[in-house]
Amino acid sequence: MLLRLAYLAATNAFAFLRLLPMSDRDKDIEILALRHQLLVLQRQVGRPAFTETDRAILAGLLHHLPMDKLRQLLLLVRPETILRWHRNLLKRRHAATCAPKRRGRPPTIGSIRALVLRLARENSSWGYRRIHGELAALGIKVAASTVWEILKEHGIPPAPERQNITWADFLRNQADALLACDFFETRTLTGARLYVFAVIEHSTRRIRILGTTAHPTAQWVAQLGRNLVMDLEDAGSKARFLIRDRDSKFTSAFDALLADAGLKVVTTGIRMPRINSIMERWIQTCRHELLDRTLIWNQSHLLHALREFEIFYNGHRPHQALGQAAPLRALPHPNNEPAQIRRLEVHRRDRLGGTLHEYHHAA
Repeated sequence: MLLRLAYLAATNAFAFLRLLPMSDRDKDIEILALRHQLLVLQRQVGRPAFTETDRAILAGLLHHLPMDKLRQLLLLVRPETILRWHRNLLKRRHAATCAPKRRGRPPTIGSIRALVLRLARENSSWGYRRIHGELAALGIKVAASTVWEILKEHGIPPAPERQNITWADFLRNQADALLACDFFETRTLTGARLYVFAVIEHSTRRIRILGTTAHPTAQWVAQLGRNLVMDLEDAGSKARFLIRDRDSKFTSAFDALLADAGLKVVTTGIRMPRINSIMERWIQTCRHELLDRTLIWNQSHLLHALREFEIFYNGHRPHQALGQAAPLRALPHPNNEPAQIRRLEVHRRDRLGGTLHEYHHAA
């Protein structure tokens, strides 16, 4: 706006210089012509639009004229509007030159604000007083009213209104004690139907593919239950609950075997796959990344492909829920040295003939 205002002031100054050599008769003729053009514009334009620069120019040119003179002029706006523009211009100028200095306490540091929000997010039962006490224990000096203002500014309600726990939060808190299992089917090139039984840990996302068969009998399912119990004991698992659906392939012998091992079976509701959502999501991943891209010849070929995918999934594939780490592999320390980043040497390892790719730094 300031640049345009300077430009218009310069052009008006040159226009004023052009008027100096003109006679009064020539000026009167030009004024009459301009007034007639304004009358034509007023008949055609309902409400003209003025920019801030236009208002400043008109207010600066016409504010010296008295009200009776302004009323005699032929303008696109009323004289009261010109005077109001002039008052607003002086008000903004006064506010810019006489703005009061900021008073009160200095603003809270961004890192402290982020920590307050984190404590409130991770502890739904903590009010602003409890968060203020935790900050004091950490050696961070901040007023309790400041904590309350930060929570209110970000729309975080008081602690009694935040204590409602959702299913997602409940399952996340109990993830160490939860397992989930399910059957899913696939077909070979000959059209034969094969069933796959897999178990996943909620906390680590580790997958265990226990077996495949064309005929899931009660004895076969019970044997897979024994294999699962022995595998969990060897791994030192703390799981206490196993989530499964109401498929008829899960027999009473399978549930009794798990109950003897201290695992309580929890069945999902009817037509409620979201209760077993983590297992359902893994099945979708297995289909998308392996089964939909591989031609399965027979049962032994399927078992081999699933074993390779299990090793790839547990040891290499990144998971968003684990901060892009793998279930059995932690993330390496980030390397931010420019000399090493510019000369990256990354090798690829293929699994299942190139269906799965693993990337790693050269030794």
